[in-house]
Amino acid sequence: CPRNFSKSPLLLVSLDGFRAAYMKDHVAHIPVINKLRNTGTTAPYIRPVYPTKTFPNHYSIVTGLYPESHGIVDNKMYDVTRHAFFSLKTDEKFDPRWYQGEPVWVTASRQKLKTATFFWPGSDVAVNGTFPTLYKIYDKSIAFENRVSTVFEWLSLPEDQRSRSSDSLPDFYTLYLEEPDSSGHRYGPESQEVLEALKDVDRIMGLLMDGLMMRDLHHCVNIMIISDHGMEEASCEKATFVSNYVDDVSNFTVIQGPAARIRPKDLPNDYFSCEFLILEIPDQPMRPYLKENLPKRLHFANNKRIERGHLYMKAGWQAAIKEIKYCSGGFHGSDNVFANMQAIFIGYGPAFKVKTVVPPFENIELYNVMCDLLGIRPAPNNGSHGSLNHLLKRPAHQPVHPAQLSHDTPCEAGGPAPSDGLRCSCPSLTPDTVLVYDRIPGSRQMMKLLSSFTYSLISSNMAPMFPAFKDVWTYFHDVLLPKYSQELNGVNVMSGPVFDEDYDGNVDALQKISGNEAPIPTHFFLILTGCRNSTFSPVACEGPLQTRAFILPHRPDHSESCADGSDLLWVEDWLQLHSARVRDIELLTGLSFYHDRLSVEETLRLKTFLQTA
Repeated sequence: CPRNFSKSPLLLVSLDGFRAAYMKDHVAHIPVINKLRNTGTTAPYIRPVYPTKTFPNHYSIVTGLYPESHGIVDNKMYDVTRHAFFSLKTDEKFDPRWYQGEPVWVTASRQKLKTATFFWPGSDVAVNGTFPTLYKIYDKSIAFENRVSTVFEWLSLPEDQRSRSSDSLPDFYTLYLEEPDSSGHRYGPESQEVLEALKDVDRIMGLLMDGLMMRDLHHCVNIMIISDHGMEEASCEKATFVSNYVDDVSNFTVIQGPAARIRPKDLPNDYFSCEFLILEIPDQPMRPYLKENLPKRLHFANNKRIERGHLYMKAGWQAAIKEIKYCSGGFHGSDNVFANMQAIFIGYGPAFKVKTVVPPFENIELYNVMCDLLGIRPAPNNGSHGSLNHLLKRPAHQPVHPAQLSHDTPCEAGGPAPSDGLRCSCPSLTPDTVLVYDRIPGSRQMMKLLSSFTYSLISSNMAPMFPAFKDVWTYFHDVLLPKYSQELNGVNVMSGPVFDEDYDGNVDALQKISGNEAPIPTHFFLILTGCRNSTFSPVACEGPLQTRAFILPHRPDHSESCADGSDLLWVEDWLQLHSARVRDIELLTGLSFYHDRLSVEETLRLKTFLQTA
């Protein structure tokens, strides 16, 4: 770096609405972005947070928090504690009380670094009482070229225009471009207009890289290019209306879209009530949920700004109360595992590896990477610090396994059977066929792996199961588990109960679970682990492991699937809907897995992986 830089600055660039598939579909039209992708570090896609909206995702990227944790749960929302409405079109968005968590520019400021933001959701708000050192109030009319030129001005400020407290330049910068999102909304993701928008943002990225080269900064600045979400084609034929299922819709409103929420009209008095019913019909595109029953992987329940009634939509579908506002062009907001919602990531600069492609990851992991690049301590967040170390040439943070909080209970017995005969006579006792100490009764000590599947079926773990759920549990073990085992050349299976009555995504306190009666689990978890090299079994695996994990709601009926009768063919799709990361299971159980075979960094990558297909 030039002598006026004490360290490599970090530039975070957002290309709003840049769908991951655009990289492949339009590769010939984005030569600059493609060159950065091929020469730096990238992933096939990164997973946004749910809902896949602009403000929630941009704020998750810079805080490392899920929307339920940082409070920006949508582009439009209601706060019952203040009876206040948030909208991007009103000045309410400047009220810092909406913004929880700590964005990276605040983290940097607390640790004596300077920051400069040319637009970013929350950057023109005094979050925790702090603005970036230099910032611009959002104005979409400012040309992209002018935004880039301003960033260059900040990168070369004369000493008399720098901060009063120090003569150093800013260490962290942001640059935000509305395209291709704006064109995607208006014309649809497959349109010629989106193609032109992609060409334009590629041209702007060319201006940026040329300017860095002219200033001898192209080998100095670390650049992270991201998008917040993808884009889906809108269709009036893929809109469904609550009024088709409920006769009286006068008492509530629907925040429409692909992640629709239901809110009572009498606010704040009836906000927490849920006195409405939507008829569930098999194969309908809209599935009603109370927020506490949504798939745990969505992390979309533990905030008062999230209405209790939620409509989960199939890919490509939107919901409204009577009529849809936008049923042409494009939209986003759907389940964050849907292919068209996936976003992009490119890391380029002296800190990033070259010509490296890493597996997909979730955007909450980027905050810790930014803090590492800036040499600062991250604030508490939902990411797993060190899970993206494989992106960097010289990672700053070396993760360790969590410390053991409880110890093995010592066994006072000297052996499995008393050595003293106790003056008893039992002539019919045959000890070697009656006592089984280290295996399932009726099994050989070195039984085949497939036989061990029955253990989680016959062992109750002292947790009661609803009869309807037990049918699903049995179907999984009898039908699906042998199938998965064959696909993976054997699997290791771990399963157990989950207690999360307060739906905060963390294990309930022991006082809540313990009592005179056996507590009823809210969920059961399953973790299947196999060898990525399918020629090896899990026990003999040489190389990386692969995992599939699920957090299954424990309910007294099959109403979620609209199933009645004994046909359980729906279970596999339901299982996939409730897929999860191993890390989610750890948080919900207080357990920690995979301590004895892999490095800590490899373990974190395994734990944060989400099987999406």
